[in-house]
Amino acid sequence: MFVRIVKMSFDPSKIEEFLNNFHNSKDKIRDFEGCTFLELYRDKKHHNIFFTHSYWNSEKDLENYRNSDFFKEVWGITKVLFNDIPQAWSVDKLVSLN
Repeated sequence: MFVRIVKMSFDPSKIEEFLNNFHNSKDKIRDFEGCTFLELYRDKKHHNIFFTHSYWNSEKDLENYRNSDFFKEVWGITKVLFNDIPQAWSVDKLVSLN
C-alpha cells in the first residue's frame, strides 16, 4: 500500500472556498481508480493548515490521478488559495493497529 500525505496552508480568508471545493471533489478523488482511502485533517492550533491522507494501490495509480484532467482542475482551484508552499510525503505503510 502506498500512502500520500499532503500539508496545505491557506490564506484564512480562503478556507471556506477550499472546504467547499474539497467537499465537491472528495467523492471523485476517493473513487479514482487505485484510491482506497481518503481523509482530510485540520490542525488544532493553526486552523488554516490542513492535511490530506490517502491510500493508493500503487505509485502508478497516484501518478495517473495527478496526471488526470480532474486533478488538474481541482489543483488549479486549490493552489491559488495557498499562503505557503504545500508539502507532500509519499510513504509506505509498515504497521497499522486498529
